[in-house]
Amino acid sequence: MGTAPASAPGGGWTVRTRIVVVITVVAAIGLMSVGAAVYLVERTRILAAVDTRLEAALESARALVAAGNGEAAWPSSTEALEATVTRISPDDNTGALGVIDGVAALIPGVPLDVDLQSAPGFVPHVTSVTQGDPVIGTYAEEGVAWRYLAAPIAVEGSPPPSAVMFITAYDLEGELAEIDDAARVYLLAAAIALIVIAASAGLVAARLLQPLRRMRETAARVSARSLAERLPVEGNDDVSALAATMNDMLDRLDSALGAQRTLLSDVGHELKTPVTIVSGHLDVMDVEDPSDVRSTRDLALDELARMGRLVQDLTQEAALRGPSPLRLESTDMAALVEQVAVKVRGIEGATVRLGPVAPVHALIDRARITQALLQLAQNGVNHGGGDLVLGVRRRGEMLELFVRDHGPGVPVDQRERVFERFHRGAADEGRGGTGLGLNIVAAIADNHGGTATVGSPANGPGAEFVLTVPLVSDTSPVTASAPTASIPIPPRPPLPRRTPAHDRPED
Repeated sequence: MGTAPASAPGGGWTVRTRIVVVITVVAAIGLMSVGAAVYLVERTRILAAVDTRLEAALESARALVAAGNGEAAWPSSTEALEATVTRISPDDNTGALGVIDGVAALIPGVPLDVDLQSAPGFVPHVTSVTQGDPVIGTYAEEGVAWRYLAAPIAVEGSPPPSAVMFITAYDLEGELAEIDDAARVYLLAAAIALIVIAASAGLVAARLLQPLRRMRETAARVSARSLAERLPVEGNDDVSALAATMNDMLDRLDSALGAQRTLLSDVGHELKTPVTIVSGHLDVMDVEDPSDVRSTRDLALDELARMGRLVQDLTQEAALRGPSPLRLESTDMAALVEQVAVKVRGIEGATVRLGPVAPVHALIDRARITQALLQLAQNGVNHGGGDLVLGVRRRGEMLELFVRDHGPGVPVDQRERVFERFHRGAADEGRGGTGLGLNIVAAIADNHGGTATVGSPANGPGAEFVLTVPLVSDTSPVTASAPTASIPIPPRPPLPRRTPAHDRPED
């Protein structure tokens, strides 16, 4: 029974909210950076233009003083100052003033934007910093910010007063007001743009995250009920690829759970028989009869041994379906088949001959392939009389290892089922096998990227079991060669004890 999915913790930001916030913040930083850069550049340009116009005013004042009054020079510095104050062309956000002996004495004949006398400390400040040469400076006191030009005017031979000075100034706040207005408009436009960006990001994020939301809902249903749910795959983007991957994962999980249920059912079925047999004989055993006690003891030990073999085979099968079931190495297959033939001769009841042996190499797990071939040989002893032929042949890019017996063969309708877990044919009754041997062979072949099949030999009776595995280059180094004469022959394993059919009740 599945468990309900855990709820998301409250108070946390959703992915959609995070996307919108990140996009909006990045857009805001970009807009503010561009706006600040433009504002600073434009502000610097305006301040530079103010200095340029002040320098032009200085040149104009010099030209007026040098030109004189018509054809004659100015009779006095005061008249030259008056002409300069009245003739200099006024500009926006400017003011002009004539200073005589440190006191404001002359003003233009038309009103200007800036009244330089509105700041009482301005004239004394300019007089104190001007020592005979023109000065361009800034006065930022008394609530004003003025960029000014102070140009002393001196006419040779002028009667007193001779200390006269022409002053013109620009109101910097007025000059920068236009760009400040543009900055305020830009901030308003940027705010509107950010709102539009945030709304658009929210809509796009919602649309893009909709498949992910469906995945979450599907995952919740899968966890709660079953693995039958599948995600819709729409489009051809990363999200659709993720949905397809999750569907593949669900398929594998469904298959794994189905195989697990089948295994548990099969194992329960296989263990039920020996438990029933032992329990039944113990119930009816005559404890006063020594022969009955010995017979029941032998039967119980035999069934326990069969259960032990079942557990061992299940452990081997589980290892083959684990994360690292194989240790692959390039192997000389002809040498390997010869080694297996020597080992098969140690099986009681087996006679073995080598068939075609192709001089090829394959990337295999030597121990697992040897295990599979020995299992097929034991199967040939049990069902095919023990007269076996081992060999290896090449078919295209595949390699076939085969074990042939000379028994009655495998019926066509049973050739696929013989590799199923716990499958036993009619001839297996009373042999004591677990029904996992050929299933382990099939698992070994599958892990090598190949197959395990059974068919009829091309000539004569019997059955031919074939393991097919991929090939590697014939020039691969030989890593599995060893002299067959030095291989010790293993001890003969005992065949399963035969139990009379009447002592093995059917389920």
